[in-house]
Amino acid sequence: MEDYIIKAAAADYQIRACAATTRELVEFARSAHNTSPVATAALGRLLTAGAMMGSMMKGEDDLLTLKIEGTGPIGGIVVTADSHAGVKGYVYNPEVLIHAKKNGKLDVSGAIGAGMLQVIQDSGLKEPYVGQIALVSGEIAEDLTYYYATSEQTPSSVALGVLMNRENTVRQAGGFILQLLPGTDEAVIDRLEERLAGMESVTQMLEGGMTPEDILGRVLGDFGLEILEKIPARFHCNCSKHRVEKAIVSLGEKDLRELSQAGEPIEVNCHFCNTNYTFTPQEMRDILARSGKAAAKDVLHTGA
Repeated sequence: MEDYIIKAAAADYQIRACAATTRELVEFARSAHNTSPVATAALGRLLTAGAMMGSMMKGEDDLLTLKIEGTGPIGGIVVTADSHAGVKGYVYNPEVLIHAKKNGKLDVSGAIGAGMLQVIQDSGLKEPYVGQIALVSGEIAEDLTYYYATSEQTPSSVALGVLMNRENTVRQAGGFILQLLPGTDEAVIDRLEERLAGMESVTQMLEGGMTPEDILGRVLGDFGLEILEKIPARFHCNCSKHRVEKAIVSLGEKDLRELSQAGEPIEVNCHFCNTNYTFTPQEMRDILARSGKAAAKDVLHTGA
């Protein structure tokens, strides 16, 4: 099944919802970063959330960043998503190994520990919107549910899951987000809470062959569910050698000169997709020359 997100409404538009299957993009992240099972589960949950939350943004160029920093051995997770459900991310310590829980499930909360969740929404305004909460469990879905309730005053239910194969590849990944809009009838809220209390996990439903449409049907089928849109989801990193060169130029003339005179190629790594970019000594000298010309033009334009 290809990765995609379904956006929907229910209960006469009192409920908005989205559901996703994300196995392929989570598997790409696992392979790119060589993550351990628990790191894959943690990163995969946040990638899935990022893809869905990004798709809910309105502007074509809007960007969303989710950042978790915790006291556990994983250290932290960073995920960035655009409004087209393109998502990328990494964990600070991808090789972390800890014991599973007594029920056999991966201990994501133990790997993350206590800490903070930060949600940054950049809509092209002078300053991005930044929301921050203390983690309530480290299970990510519960933390995002709490974030929506406290920072955005939007009652929500977030469910996320990643199921691993024995050989440490991703078997299933996905999730859903349900949100109550202002003025939702109490009777609708009570029925929805009752329905969610009896739900199986996201990975159980995916493993049973259910699609995102089926999952929303299970939760909201008798609430007048209306499917609005289907969006492809993917792991997407916009890094390139040209973009990396721009970052190198920002080091300044002194550092550029030292690197160009070192006589050895330098390698720059993209944190998000783990791609390495190599620059030869001659390429470094060319970058230094171009940066010098650019600086001279700036001086002329400013009349300095």
